[in-house]
Amino acid sequence: MTESLITDLALGPARLGGRAARSLAAEFTRHPGPKSGLLIGVESGSPVLDAVLEGLGPDDTLTVLTEDTFAAPGVQLIRSLAEAKPADVVIVGAPLAGTADEAHATLSTLRELVAPGGVLSLAVPALPGMGSAADDEVNRQVTAYGAGSDLVLRSKPPVRVHRLRFSPGSIDTAADLQPAYRPSSVPLAGGMNIDSNGVAAFGICAGLALATKKVAPRSKLWLVPALAAVPVAAFFRDPERDIPTDPASVVAASDGKVLSVERLTDDRFGEQSEWLRIAVFLSVLDVHVNRAPVAGRVADSFIEDGGFAAAMKPEAEHNVSAYTVLDTVNGRVVVAQRTGLIARRIVRRAPVGTMLAKGERYGLIRFGSRTDVYLPAGTAEPLVAPGDRVVGGSTVIARWL
Repeated sequence: MTESLITDLALGPARLGGRAARSLAAEFTRHPGPKSGLLIGVESGSPVLDAVLEGLGPDDTLTVLTEDTFAAPGVQLIRSLAEAKPADVVIVGAPLAGTADEAHATLSTLRELVAPGGVLSLAVPALPGMGSAADDEVNRQVTAYGAGSDLVLRSKPPVRVHRLRFSPGSIDTAADLQPAYRPSSVPLAGGMNIDSNGVAAFGICAGLALATKKVAPRSKLWLVPALAAVPVAAFFRDPERDIPTDPASVVAASDGKVLSVERLTDDRFGEQSEWLRIAVFLSVLDVHVNRAPVAGRVADSFIEDGGFAAAMKPEAEHNVSAYTVLDTVNGRVVVAQRTGLIARRIVRRAPVGTMLAKGERYGLIRFGSRTDVYLPAGTAEPLVAPGDRVVGGSTVIARWL
């Protein structure tokens, strides 16, 4: 990173690694194109530059603000922001730094370079004391315009990648997007991943085992957390899935067994009041990661309080639930993540404004429970029945008429 760019845009000198680079480039690489990109503050050989170039299609354009000199097909090099034109995806190749005022000025400048419906992708240091002043301003902007964040711990330094949308993205574009790369899904082997929650759970169990062994070396109590470490981590396994390409298909939001398929009236989600609802029960042995049943833009997201009845019972209708409301090309679609007797924690990773591809990971329910998919009544036909087993992101549970 050159000193002039650091001064002009209050960027830090850190060189971001591969996982952080992939997260920064995710909105660019998932877009099939044609699209325009603006990459700021990188040099030849930068992992961020390499990640963006991997997503550069034949009809795409990429402008790179750099003081380095290199050549790549479809890439234009510029030396100052005055030469830049608004782009669909603007990516900042180094973490933001400086004071809150400097971060505010940097974000105000970058905002002018984001095309309508476009996204700004940037990173801030994730460790305390490494960028706290800039963090305050970034967090304020994320509250208003955030469309997703990723914590990348396997980076030097660890960073949090934010995506900002200053105006709504097109729901037509969402239908063509590929699921975004998420560092929260840690690859293992053979197409199997583990959610970051599973990594944390494994670490907690292992730490308890070591602490117990140290405090009571002659006791075998340490075996309890040690033996629990792998099974607990396995609850958060996250396998890759083959997502149907048929635009008329609606896929399961989770693994599990279909509890009910019914038409009902619900006035909470906008003008539409009659719905086709497909409810799926997740046991503690099912994959807990939740996926978007259709492509769309998150229009609303809210939680309703309630109890913690067993998810397979009718009383679960009034359990604590998190609702994600999607605007799609086929109308409004809602996904509910419901807690249960054991599941007491819902993780949501798709704030309002997020563009979700069909089958994309957007959250999880810790240790099972239930997901409900609401489709506009009369516009979709169910393809599953109570008792059927479904696979999140792969099983087609309904079809648009």
